[in-house]
Amino acid sequence: MKKDLLSLSKDDLIGLLKQYSEPKFRAKQLRDWLVKRSTSDFDDMLNIPKDLRDVLQREYEAYPLKVEDVQYSEDGTIKFASRTLDDEIIETVVMKYHYGYSVCVSSQIGCAMECVFCASAKGGLVRNLTENEILAQILLAQQLVNDRVGHVVFMGMGEPLNNYANLVKFLEQCRDEDWGLVIGMRNITISTSGLVPQIRKLADEGLQVTLAVSLHASNDKIRKRLLPIASKYSMRDIFDAGRYYTEKTGRRVTYEYLLIKDMNSSDSDASELAKLLKKHIAHINLIPYNPVEFLPWEAPSNEQVNKFANMIKSAGISVTIRRELGSDIDAACGQLRNKKLSK
Repeated sequence: MKKDLLSLSKDDLIGLLKQYSEPKFRAKQLRDWLVKRSTSDFDDMLNIPKDLRDVLQREYEAYPLKVEDVQYSEDGTIKFASRTLDDEIIETVVMKYHYGYSVCVSSQIGCAMECVFCASAKGGLVRNLTENEILAQILLAQQLVNDRVGHVVFMGMGEPLNNYANLVKFLEQCRDEDWGLVIGMRNITISTSGLVPQIRKLADEGLQVTLAVSLHASNDKIRKRLLPIASKYSMRDIFDAGRYYTEKTGRRVTYEYLLIKDMNSSDSDASELAKLLKKHIAHINLIPYNPVEFLPWEAPSNEQVNKFANMIKSAGISVTIRRELGSDIDAACGQLRNKKLSK
């Protein structure tokens, strides 16, 4: 199995180039091609000597991922599956908004959280992604759209706070102006199913990332039916950790609420949720369920979604309805990977 250049540290890359009698500055040139210009084709790196390019082409991969399959939605959303160097499949989504491109990245191969509504849970957790496999998803996305990505959301496969060390290493790369891909911390959203100790630990990092917590219910009873982690951490635990995050970072927490027909989308659910959230500095993001072929859940009607949102808003709580993107492709987390694995 070939090694990849993206995963080499600065010292390692300098050491590698020294073996080929190349000067130190070549390391920065190569890194700029890989990261600043999102280039993985050695033939395009024209300020690199051809003999060196030929050696690298023969002995190394540029990135730890290669695009395997791409799906294009009519609304401009792109979903692609990538193959890792150890022959696993991960998936990434690129979304276009009025402010530019946002990439939804995966943090793990599979997932151990076993949320009943999610396609990623099928097959369980294979392994964590490295910080450079996370980074490579963004670079490949920029290749596909031929433009810069300005926002990153950790809402793809996996629980990012269950891959805490690599997540923080990735964030450090985003702040490294010399060697990393510079993305403002406020333009990065980390979604979690509710790992309370890690939420508190992230708050203590002093980063300004946006925290999004998967709430998905207005009480513990319903939440336990949907998310097994709810049996370990109650909603009180979640809100206490959210309050701590806001106190430490000054950032308002977003609570994600997946609207599922006949489960958590009734008027009484909305009323209970509004009463609960009144006690907290929070924003609620409503997400109509994106059906998964092998799961029984459905989305409520648009009318019910809007009614639910209006009930929350009338209680004085900040609320949005997530724009539905990629509905004509395998948009839900894990769907494209499962399709590839079943072939």
